[in-house]
Amino acid sequence: MSTSTATSTVETSSAAAGSSRTILNPATGQPVGEAPVHTVEDLERAVAAAQAAQPAWAALGHDARSASLMKAADAVERSAEELARLLSREQGKPLNGPNARFEVGACAAWLRAAAGTPLDPETVVDDGETRAELHYRPIGVVGAIGPWNWPMLITVWQIGPALRMGNAVVVKPSEYTPLSVLALVEILNQELPEGLLTVVSGGRDVGEALAGHPAIGKIMFTGSTATGKAIIKSSADTVKRLTLELGGNDAGIVLPDADPQAIAEGLFWGAFINTGQTCAALKRLYVHTDIYDAVCEALTNVAAAMPMGNGLDEANVLGPLQNRAQYDIVARLVE
Repeated sequence: MSTSTATSTVETSSAAAGSSRTILNPATGQPVGEAPVHTVEDLERAVAAAQAAQPAWAALGHDARSASLMKAADAVERSAEELARLLSREQGKPLNGPNARFEVGACAAWLRAAAGTPLDPETVVDDGETRAELHYRPIGVVGAIGPWNWPMLITVWQIGPALRMGNAVVVKPSEYTPLSVLALVEILNQELPEGLLTVVSGGRDVGEALAGHPAIGKIMFTGSTATGKAIIKSSADTVKRLTLELGGNDAGIVLPDADPQAIAEGLFWGAFINTGQTCAALKRLYVHTDIYDAVCEALTNVAAAMPMGNGLDEANVLGPLQNRAQYDIVARLVE
């Protein structure tokens, strides 16, 4: 798989310094691969490459950019099984069910959705005396900071619309799941101009530098509320545009006329999609007292029938929690 010049330069720099770390499979504890540990200097090179590539990309126009994104979606589909197996090993989610293969397929679908979004100029006012039109123009270089729970899909949610609009993107993946994002971007770069899309796989210092970088016009982030607050602070001096998707505490309500057997599986997946590691997952369930026991029994039966274990086992639909910090949080909730 080819990669862009910018990505190659960053990775070579880190490799030359001998800076990498081993990523472990959360289901087995066995090594998945070595991830580069990029630095703030690597980030500067990525931003410079993005600044150089962005004007020509913007000048292509909407139709040409859409065509490139369609080709990028095709490239993802050509490597779908390889990406899904890497994602399963690194993140822990099983291949089947609403998990690894589902996520990779959704990446291609969302790229096509972004590519196909109509962005024709809109007439806002035309009363004979005044005429005003709304046109969509790129910001420039945007930063995308992604999570570990849906590392590929949420990266695509961030970068697909940004590229569609004519921006260049610098991606900072979660330290828990860098390999999946590095592989995804490497495949996308088969169809994108050099330097336009780069991954900088670093730590908190890289994230802070990205959020505060004067050449970055917008930051997109999905993750914890605490980190979101830190990004707001880091971005304040440069008054960046921000799109932050932070944690929630989503509730479900079951009314007394519901059929416990009919709703149990839907409720289960509402709470436990991706083994419960989803921002919009159901976290509280309020059930009318008249059917409380019946709903508990139905949910228990559904849960007991769900195969769980190593994600590479084709039979499993639930996997491990991705990291120790998440496990500790859930253990405290259970207590």
